[in-house]
Amino acid sequence: MTVNTALAAVLDRPEREGHEVLAALADHGAYVPVTADGNVVFIKAEDGSPALPGYVSEEFCAQHLPSAGGAVHCDVLRLLDIAEQTGVADIVVFSPGGWARVPAPLLKRTLAERGVRGEGQPMKLSWSQHPAAVAMRDAAVQRIREFPAVRTVWVSQARWLDTGVEHLMVHMAVDEELPSESAGQLMEAMLGGGADRPQVGMLALNTTTHAATITELAGMGLDTVRADPATGRVDVLSREYD
Repeated sequence: MTVNTALAAVLDRPEREGHEVLAALADHGAYVPVTADGNVVFIKAEDGSPALPGYVSEEFCAQHLPSAGGAVHCDVLRLLDIAEQTGVADIVVFSPGGWARVPAPLLKRTLAERGVRGEGQPMKLSWSQHPAAVAMRDAAVQRIREFPAVRTVWVSQARWLDTGVEHLMVHMAVDEELPSESAGQLMEAMLGGGADRPQVGMLALNTTTHAATITELAGMGLDTVRADPATGRVDVLSREYD
């Protein structure tokens, strides 16, 4: 049996901080109940509104919600994607010793601050030729001047080393405190408003606090968009142009 021990340890404590629940859910995801044909099972929150349930293990989900056909593990990006596609505002997570209600927008902000960690393991980033990655890079070129606090944008393919799960990833170096409003607004502009928006993680990095990480990203050969607010110049680095 696989258990999200980090989330269980937080939920099972009588006293806990909200940021601890958010961190455990952002880093390790949760098990979501599904029907026999694979559709997500939703529940009603205490106020009667629909909510997306998450459990610390598949076994506990079967005990707590026996009407479900099973459970699948969803990382934080998948949880947020389900919430966004269905319009559900909250995720309710359960363990044998407790539960917590997590607003999806707050989880999204936590993801932007922490990044995707995949059970605490690092992610491998690589150059991507995916059409959505190219479209986001090109959109960053067109819109980055509108957000002077954003200095650099990197677009990449990310793979979790422990699970092999892959998705697109955007990193942004910003000259403002986190969470970065400018990074969030530019990310929305890069994704566009269509219904076929790709599943993408985003992590904003402060140019002072995260200087080492920014230097590391600069040496990875990823699609890179750099802006100089003083001159208005935008430089694009990509293997596509090599």
